[in-house]
Amino acid sequence: QVQVVESGGGLVQAGGSLRLSCAASGRTFSSYVMGWFRRAPGKEREFVAAISRIGLSTDYAGSVKGRFTISRDNAKNTVYLQMNSLKLEDTAVYYCAAKGDTYVSRHDYDYWGQGTQVTVSS
Repeated sequence: QVQVVESGGGLVQAGGSLRLSCAASGRTFSSYVMGWFRRAPGKEREFVAAISRIGLSTDYAGSVKGRFTISRDNAKNTVYLQMNSLKLEDTAVYYCAAKGDTYVSRHDYDYWGQGTQVTVSS
């Protein structure tokens, strides 16, 4: 089992950058595929990005590809989401999630954090 806690959200102007962090508990962090998801006001939660257990494979939603970068540091039990060129439509609560699996996935994550708010202003 793993617990995850997000941090790094905040208010940023359009075009700006933020880096989200997700700290995980437990000694088996490298056994988990890690993902970032988001829920915008009035919308369903959506996939943002995922990274494989040792970081060799990544996957991105089309809406963030080229602007967001997911990475992980298994020595620190932490996964990051670097968000550049932020747009108004990136405003959402961002969630970190863990999945006990081998391959990068957009679905069926087992463990979720509480979320961190990202607000992009004009």
